[in-house]
Amino acid sequence: MTSMNQSPEQTPKPLSPPLRWFLLGTGCLAVILAIFGMFLPVLPTVPFLLLAMGCFARSSARFYLWLLEHAQLGPIIRPYLQGGGIPRTSKIRAIALIWCSILFSILMLSNYWIQGGLLVIAVSVTLYLLRLPTETTGDQTQTTHRS
Repeated sequence: MTSMNQSPEQTPKPLSPPLRWFLLGTGCLAVILAIFGMFLPVLPTVPFLLLAMGCFARSSARFYLWLLEHAQLGPIIRPYLQGGGIPRTSKIRAIALIWCSILFSILMLSNYWIQGGLLVIAVSVTLYLLRLPTETTGDQTQTTHRS
């Protein structure tokens, strides 16, 4: 968890009001999408919550703490923030959703530059997600000890 008591050299510059509102709105939208993701199997929850945390960390300490301490949403992201990682199923669903939506978009577009740009974005996000630590919970240890 981040400390609210930062020294002056660690304190970020104040944001301009439009940027602050943009980050706050993006964070709220990400929370809404994450909540939908809790019920829809194709929509990832954790990446949207991490996006919201990043937006709130820069725009609103109140919303950041609200999300971190939320009864249902907080436990989903706390392991990642504490270095534990993202659950494997969340990574798989996020990558699958990215590639399904990118491939669908590529099929619908005829501009090769846009198609190439979408592929670059998909590869970049996939590599980023794969580099994130994967949560190691009892699920993996239970399958290892079966006879």
